Amino acid sequence: MDSVWDRLRKLFGPRPGGVRQAHPETRQHNIFEAAAAYVSACAEDDEPRIEEAAGWVSPEALSFGVNELACRAVMTLARERGESPHSVARSLLGLPAA
Repeated sequence: MDSVWDRLRKLFGPRPGGVRQAHPETRQHNIFEAAAAYVSACAEDDEPRIEEAAGWVSPEALSFGVNELACRAVMTLARERGESPHSVARSLLGLPAA
């Protein structure tokens, strides 16, 4: 089972044959839809959905969307737990309290 970091390396790493283009579809997906689909597929270890969502937008746009989703998730959890975003982020990653 690949880790999330391995998947991101594959997604953003160099590719033989040049730059990957977003798949043409009848309906365009925005970066936040792509990020939500990509992260939820990663959480469920659903490789076909990961590949599909990764093709909806450019790698740079997906990275921005995933970053925005992570920030919003950490802020929401911090509010719910009454903790700082820093401590929540460290906790989610299994790091010791700073």
